[in-house]
Amino acid sequence: MKKWVYLFHELDAAEKYVGGDWDAVRGLLGGKGANLADMTRLGVPVPPGFTVTTEACNAYLAAGGKFPEGMWEQMLEALKEVERLTGKKFGGSDNPLLVSCRSGAKFSMPGMMDTVLNIGLNDETAQAMIRLTNNERFVYDSYRRLIQMFGAVVLGMPDEAFEDVLEEYKREKGAKLDTDLTAEHLKELTHIFKGVVRKELGFDFPMDPYEQMKLATEAVFKSWNGKRAVDYRRATNIPDDLGTAVNIVTMVFGNMGNDSGTGVAFTRNPATGEKKLYGDYLLNAQGEDVVAGIRNTEKIENLERDMPECYREFLQICDKLERHYRDMQDMEFTIERGKLWMLQTRNGKRTAKAAVKIAVDMANEGIISREEAVKRVSPENVDTLLHPQFDAETIKKAKADGRFFASGVNASPGAAVGQVYFDADTTEKMNKEYHQDVIMVRPFTKPDDVHGMLAAKGILTSEGGATSHAAVVARQFGVPCVVGAASVRIDLDKRQMEVDGKVVKEGEWISLDGGTGEVFLGKLPMTSPSLEEQTDLLTLLDWADEICARPGIRKSVNGSPTTGLQVWANADYPKDAQRARAYGAKGIGLCRTEHMFFEQERLPIVQRMILAKSSEERKAALDELLPFQRADFEGLFTAMDGYPVIIRLIDPPLHEFLPAAKDLEEQIITKRIEALAGYVLGKGEPKEVVELERMLQAVEAMHESNPMMGLRGVRLSIVMPEIVEMQVRAIFEAAANVTLKGVHAKPEVMIPLTGHVNELKVIQPRLEEIAREVMKEKGVSFPYKFGTMIEIPRAAVTAKEIAEIAEFFSFGTNDLTQMTFGYSRDDAERSFLVTYVENGILPKNPFQTLDRDGVGRLMQIAVEDGRKARPDLEVGICGEHGGDPASIEFCHLVGNNYVSCSPFRVPVARLAAAHAALKHAA
Repeated sequence: MKKWVYLFHELDAAEKYVGGDWDAVRGLLGGKGANLADMTRLGVPVPPGFTVTTEACNAYLAAGGKFPEGMWEQMLEALKEVERLTGKKFGGSDNPLLVSCRSGAKFSMPGMMDTVLNIGLNDETAQAMIRLTNNERFVYDSYRRLIQMFGAVVLGMPDEAFEDVLEEYKREKGAKLDTDLTAEHLKELTHIFKGVVRKELGFDFPMDPYEQMKLATEAVFKSWNGKRAVDYRRATNIPDDLGTAVNIVTMVFGNMGNDSGTGVAFTRNPATGEKKLYGDYLLNAQGEDVVAGIRNTEKIENLERDMPECYREFLQICDKLERHYRDMQDMEFTIERGKLWMLQTRNGKRTAKAAVKIAVDMANEGIISREEAVKRVSPENVDTLLHPQFDAETIKKAKADGRFFASGVNASPGAAVGQVYFDADTTEKMNKEYHQDVIMVRPFTKPDDVHGMLAAKGILTSEGGATSHAAVVARQFGVPCVVGAASVRIDLDKRQMEVDGKVVKEGEWISLDGGTGEVFLGKLPMTSPSLEEQTDLLTLLDWADEICARPGIRKSVNGSPTTGLQVWANADYPKDAQRARAYGAKGIGLCRTEHMFFEQERLPIVQRMILAKSSEERKAALDELLPFQRADFEGLFTAMDGYPVIIRLIDPPLHEFLPAAKDLEEQIITKRIEALAGYVLGKGEPKEVVELERMLQAVEAMHESNPMMGLRGVRLSIVMPEIVEMQVRAIFEAAANVTLKGVHAKPEVMIPLTGHVNELKVIQPRLEEIAREVMKEKGVSFPYKFGTMIEIPRAAVTAKEIAEIAEFFSFGTNDLTQMTFGYSRDDAERSFLVTYVENGILPKNPFQTLDRDGVGRLMQIAVEDGRKARPDLEVGICGEHGGDPASIEFCHLVGNNYVSCSPFRVPVARLAAAHAALKHAA
């Protein structure tokens, strides 16, 4: 017959059953049961008990709420062994055995059933306990707790049914605390609680100890599918088919007098990671008293004063458990009449800061390896550490105070507090001229809002998704951002926004959490970390880089290097490149030159170039732009001295640099009204109106039904080559100038949006010729490459031909995802993508995490075929996915040389790259 039940000393049998794998033991016995059994084997004092397996839970649920055959009988047999080990009898009238019933899934799950203590107490066993302990108050305190817990946890009664009665009784008796109640009070309260059960449920509290244990076991099994547990599993991606184990443990009592007590402790500080015992305890108390807050607890170090021998033993056990599990432990203990018992140990939950410190310290102490330390810290931990934060108590208080305003998509993490402004110009002005902390609020953002976004501490939009313009730019520059807050109604005329009657006017303060997507009224206090101050994190990231740099860590895929991925950064300005390098980037994977064109002193020149009627006129405007571009590139090359810098030639359609047609029409009407008197006097159109009309004609002439697939990228370069010729000259003049100053420049020129090899054959040779001309003019040489951005599916499937011309590939996965799925990114996220993910049509938002089966397959084909034509082909990724850990892992698997992401995501990507290298080590 199948074994459903394992005594704590039967761990060897459980290991044998699952093939010796500890992870599988935890899957069978649950984390709590496995650790209780393991502590028993280590010789740590654990009260005798047994575990009913997760397999039994799954069988019970599959059978529609029926114990599997033989399970109950095995529980009764195990109980007899516990009776033998303790010398007590379950339900006995002389020396009764009492037990607790605890749930315990493989992973710690706060949503599971609460513990039930003191199972086995009834009117008869209570009298036996009084005779044994000579402590009537202790016994009736334990008995009323059983009825209260059993009623609420097992029988499903509301907590208030007991709490309200208890509070009323205490008022009646003049007792402030539970501890003020006498033995007689507790005896009467036990009787009252029995009446509460009868009144609420229509039947008596069960007096049969075996019935109590049976019902408690069923309640644990049922709690696996309770709403709390299911919601928690959804949030933490825990599978539904694991099931939970049930632990039946001999009761030991901390409330038998001042030689007894109970406590919870961590082997290190879970908030800071400091190597110091951290916890609380109470004398003459049971376990829930410590966490319930009904009495002021003592710090764990004071146990040395109250019970020195128990404290010394506890310290030895802490050290033993931490070294055995090789991690910080979260422990529960009880002292019964001077005897220490360990009730639980598990790897303790910790803050991001503590996770990093504990991992680094344990590696330095020789408890774990550096590789293990790197694996212990999640990319989310790093992300949390690098952004200003609101702590949990601050958020909790703000909600309690009614300051919650709205929620949207958590597009860019971090906390921001600032005064609200509703357009980019005002946002920038209030920040630069009045030195205000500002938050820009818009229905959505456009490229010409960038100056406001850069000035803002935070960004809030009522439309858009996680990869909308606002989200992408915010992540690029590390600005906290909430997008798609659909409940927010923005009135740009009144300069205010409103949600359910709560109005925020321009200039008023809000607080925004880009990590949770929540917005609050007023100013909330923040904590602001910086990378340079976080020495432990810097140490850990250095270890991550060392792992990735090891030759042989990766099996060569499609001719890829055997080292792991490098992490580069997307940076448009020298200050971004400096930050990227400080954060550990080994190159620039994307510099978007068009962002430089939007700067206010340059935009009029760009517009003049676009409106030029002849090539000569266009070239004259470009000659004005060239010094600006050259200076930008000199700054980039200097900041990245010795590292490659990929500069993408102009990509967006030209109309993006011009005002919208509707805005121009409004300006023309306004100017004509202002000039009305002149018309009456016979004067002609003012020069300003003529220029506006000319620009309007140009905008209308450039109108495209689908600009994304229109005249942009390499197509624009072929139709209007003067622009990219100027850009390449600026790139190579800049590289030559800094080379002459001793800087090691490594320019790589990227031609965007290639769909056919013939496009490269037309434009690339001319650009290479300019590069050679400049180096000859300057009398210098330096390494350089010309490559292309793979963002059109056709380019991916014809990569062999393209690689014969292009020296590197960079996957622009945002556009590649749009074109592969046929989705407009902003429209999809606004209208149906959330529904698709919620209904399981798509496993993840493909604009946040790479679609491996579709987009990923195209990448795989491109890398494989490209390296057939050019074995040393450099391959990277520069889309938003470059900072996503799951996408980084895929890039490792297909053979990329590097991933490139926002400078603020570089530390996260460095850790994720090391995780991928270790997970798939050759």
